[in-house]
Amino acid sequence: MKEHVLLVDDNLEIIELLEEILVNEGYEVTSSESGEHALQLLKQGLKPNLILLDIMMPNMSGYELCSQIRRESDLPILFLSAKGKAVDKVVGFEIGADDYITKPFDTEELLARIRAHLRRYERIRKHTEEHSDKETSNSAITVLKFKGLEIHKETYSVYVNEEKVDLSTKEFQLLTFLAENAGIVFTREQIYDRVWGYGYGSLNTVTVHIKNLREKLEGERQYIKTQWGTGYVFIGEKV
Repeated sequence: MKEHVLLVDDNLEIIELLEEILVNEGYEVTSSESGEHALQLLKQGLKPNLILLDIMMPNMSGYELCSQIRRESDLPILFLSAKGKAVDKVVGFEIGADDYITKPFDTEELLARIRAHLRRYERIRKHTEEHSDKETSNSAITVLKFKGLEIHKETYSVYVNEEKVDLSTKEFQLLTFLAENAGIVFTREQIYDRVWGYGYGSLNTVTVHIKNLREKLEGERQYIKTQWGTGYVFIGEKV
């Protein structure tokens, strides 16, 4: 079965070019010239394996579309944009993008990144299914408990001082990885490899997700400490 790419860009020349590249590589492609139309396709049941998304589009920008998709899905989203400033990339990662590729792009690099993200997502999906099956068969509830913090692995739920905190799937996976390895310092490279998987991507996404976790979890207590020059370590106190 062919892997399916949703391509969203208001530039017809870019759409035609990418369609040709992707189809020649064996992908099924659905193209959309606006964020509104792409969102409608997804709500109608379109199930792509990956989304290639432009930023500068009329009415609904790529940022807004990405944000809306992230409320419902953890599919790989790759921004493909002429906006190459660092601040644009940070904004993209902050709202949930998995990668950011600047136009004009190198075709081989683009294809390599697409393949890497598709492999990564498939590994995560299989791991999640296996974990879910194991939890169901064992009728077990796995909860990581720290002072002021509970992580319910089977329901992807997190509570701070008994109040539920909403995390994205990737934020939850990152928090769980660090909490299960409390006291161990990990570099950004190690975190990216363990949580996002091997392949192409930006380490900035680790920094952004750590920042988001801190904003959502930390008040009087600190759970994730920056080890300057090295990386990050979970320092929550077990109960």
